[in-house]
Amino acid sequence: ESSIFLEAFRQIKLDSHNQTAFIHVTLIPYSRAVGQQKSKPTQHSVKMLQSVGLQPDIIIGRSETPLDKEIKRKISSYSNIPENAVISNPDLEIVYELPLLFEEQGLGDLICELIDLKAKLVSYSEVTNYSEWVKMVGMFKNAKETVRIAMPGKYFNISDSYISINVALEDAAAHHGYKTELKMINIDENTNIEDEIKDVDGILLTPGFGERAVEGMIKSAECAMEHKIPFLGICFGAQLFFAAFCRKYLGLKNANSTEIDKNTPYPVVDLLESQYQVNEKGGTMRLGAENIIIEEGTKLYEAYNQQVIIERFRHRYHIQERFITEEAKNKGFVVSSRDQSSKIINSIELNRKDHWMVGTQFHPEFKSRPYKPSPLYYNFIKECIKFKNSK
Repeated sequence: ESSIFLEAFRQIKLDSHNQTAFIHVTLIPYSRAVGQQKSKPTQHSVKMLQSVGLQPDIIIGRSETPLDKEIKRKISSYSNIPENAVISNPDLEIVYELPLLFEEQGLGDLICELIDLKAKLVSYSEVTNYSEWVKMVGMFKNAKETVRIAMPGKYFNISDSYISINVALEDAAAHHGYKTELKMINIDENTNIEDEIKDVDGILLTPGFGERAVEGMIKSAECAMEHKIPFLGICFGAQLFFAAFCRKYLGLKNANSTEIDKNTPYPVVDLLESQYQVNEKGGTMRLGAENIIIEEGTKLYEAYNQQVIIERFRHRYHIQERFITEEAKNKGFVVSSRDQSSKIINSIELNRKDHWMVGTQFHPEFKSRPYKPSPLYYNFIKECIKFKNSK
C-alpha cells in the first residue's frame, strides 16, 4: 500500500535533490535481557528503504533513554549516514524540551545544510525565538506544587481520549507555577461522586456523546454547586451543567437533553434548528471556528477581556433559551455569550462571587499553546489554586 508514496518520494528527491531531505524516524527498543539498545529494527527498515531507491539523510531514533555512542556508531555504519546525522529522541517529562534537545545535537544545522537553507530569524515571537522557548521550558520544569482536577467522563479506557484538554490544563497550570494532577473518574452505576471529588481542587466536566455515565456527570455538576468547587464544563459538559442547574434550582425533575432522553418532560437541551432536517450524520454538525459575542461583567469576559472572540465548535445540540426563566436568572444563572445571531447560547455560568462555575459550548482547549494558554483555562486553574489554598 505504501509503495506509491515511496516512489513519489524517490522522484521528488531526484527532481529537487538540494531542496529535499529524508528524515527517517525509527524505534530503538531497549532489551532488558541484555541491557542494551538494539539497532536491528532500524537496520531492517533502512535496507527496505534503500531497496526502493530511498536513502535517509538523517535518522531520528525514538527510544526510552538517550541513544548511547555505540548505538549511534552502529546505526551510522549500517545506514550509510554520518554519525552526527543519527539524532536521539528519548522519552522526556516535558515534551516541549525536545526542540532544545534537537538543537543541542545540531539537527537544525544539518537540515539547513541538506536543503541549502540560509537559516535566519524571520520574526520575533515566543515560537521563533530560542531564548524565549528555553524560558518556557524552564517554567514547565520548575513547577513544583500540584493542583488536582477531577475529570468525570466515560472514555478513559483510552489514555489520550481528552488529550487536548489535558494539555490545555497543563499549559495553564505551568503559567501559574503549578503542575496538574488529573483524576480521571470513569463513571459507572457504582461510582460515588461525593467520595470521588472530596479531595479535588476543581472539576472539569468532559465532552462526549450518548447516555452512558450521564447521570453521574450531572451529579458531578450538582456536587460542584453544593461544595462551591471551581467548575468548567466543555460542550456536552456544559449542557449537563445546565441540566443539573434546572434539576437542583428550578425543580425540573428529570430535566435532560433529548439526545439522552427523547421523552424527557423538560428538554432543556435539544437539537439546533439547523439539525432537524439532517438525516446523514457524517460532517453535518455545527463545526469549526465561529464568532462569539461575550456579555461584559461575566466570568467569560473577565477571562478574555474582549467582547468578540473566535473559538471552535463541534455539536448538534444546544441549551434551550425557553428554560432560562426569570427564576433561573434570580438564582444566579447567566448566559455569558451567544453567536452573532443571538439565537445560539455559547456559554453559561453561575453569578456567584464565592464560586467560579462556567460552561462553554465551544472548545477553548483547541487554541491553547504552551507559551500562550487558553484564557479560560488560565482563569479556571487560577480559581482551582485559590480554592486549594482556602481549604
